[in-house]
Amino acid sequence: MELVIQITQFIMSLSFLIILHELGHFIPAKLFKTKVEKFYLFFDWPFSLLKKKIGETEYGIGLLPLGGYVKIAGMIDESMDKDQLKEEPKDWEFRSKPTWQRLIIMIGGVTVNLILGLLIYIMILNVWGEAYVSNDKITNGAHLSNASYEKHGFKEGDLIVEVGNEKVIEFGSAEKRILIDGERNLKIKRGDELISLTLSEDIVEDLLKNRGQGIFSVHRSYNIIDSVIAGSNAESAGLLSGDSIVEINGYKTPYFKDFREKIQNYKSEEVEISFYRNHSYNTLSVLTNENAQIGYSRVLNKSIYEFKKYSIPEAIPAGINKGIETLSTYVKSLSLIFNKEGAKQIGGFASIGGLFDTSWNWQRFWAMTALLSIILAFMNILPIPALDGGHVIFLLYEMISGRPPSDQFLTRAQIVGMTILFTLLIYANGMDIFRWITE
Repeated sequence: MELVIQITQFIMSLSFLIILHELGHFIPAKLFKTKVEKFYLFFDWPFSLLKKKIGETEYGIGLLPLGGYVKIAGMIDESMDKDQLKEEPKDWEFRSKPTWQRLIIMIGGVTVNLILGLLIYIMILNVWGEAYVSNDKITNGAHLSNASYEKHGFKEGDLIVEVGNEKVIEFGSAEKRILIDGERNLKIKRGDELISLTLSEDIVEDLLKNRGQGIFSVHRSYNIIDSVIAGSNAESAGLLSGDSIVEINGYKTPYFKDFREKIQNYKSEEVEISFYRNHSYNTLSVLTNENAQIGYSRVLNKSIYEFKKYSIPEAIPAGINKGIETLSTYVKSLSLIFNKEGAKQIGGFASIGGLFDTSWNWQRFWAMTALLSIILAFMNILPIPALDGGHVIFLLYEMISGRPPSDQFLTRAQIVGMTILFTLLIYANGMDIFRWITE
């Protein structure tokens, strides 16, 4: 069921973005009295699932979920329909329109995606606000996410407090400065000491190898029982609210993450759990269930969270800044694909779909949709034939030189562009399949 929810959210988000992107081309085309022959969500190859002609335009849903398109009369595009171009240009064709009108039609989709991403971020901040773990309020350090980071000088319980002479405000944000901005000089809080640490370039490879998992996974928190579930094994054994669990079967588990990982080894087994109750050390035998649970909820330290609510006037500049920061981070991160490990992390539809939540979390859904909208805007404006950016380059050439590229050149460029895109598509989705098989 969780997979179904993820897939459903991914299709909903992608469909929403594709339709609005294509409307960005469709609306200016109609305003400039240009004939639009088709408007499709997904590609109608080898056939369409649904279609209906309204006026001069056929609207439909295609079988191949690799995007969508509007087929504009008199334009060389992914449909590769050249028959129309053999005839004399008509007033309602794309090629008959002034260059500035054609340029507006071509950048319409990217413009819509960019503005949409900013609007969604504004909406998220206004509706849900912003919450994060304050780095300053973490008192027990953090858990290393992977032992491979120890060779870089990190230790279990460390906390990154400064990156490149800039204080870390939000827990978990240091990795972006290291990976994207190239910062290598850190200050680490280790117990009561403040330690300077200079990272080697190998840190990038390890971060990528761990698929973007941070150096530290979560902050360390004590395993104190908040409430015991009625009828649970924990209740039967005699555990009470306020008990602080520190050991299981002789293994020290001072923090919740330690306990959670260790208890996974004892499914449907009786375990010895040691804990402190009113400063007194005690041990009880408790039966775990098939999911290695005993039936209690722990005390959550809510004081470490910072939360900010935004009014609409506050959300507008904050949302725009968040969108710009997202775009900047994404553009900078593209250089990582030239790293050996970075190239291995490229993913296709499965990787993107996996970013959505396994439950219906609307805040997460819209955050992912905003991110994808920003990414689609940037990717579509790249100067690759078959993408909007490729068409824009040819139009700019025409505006500067006073003459358009030949139809033969545009056709060949379109073929080259589509070959590049399909090669990348096959590689990205092939990497998803490879990871699924090997992992």
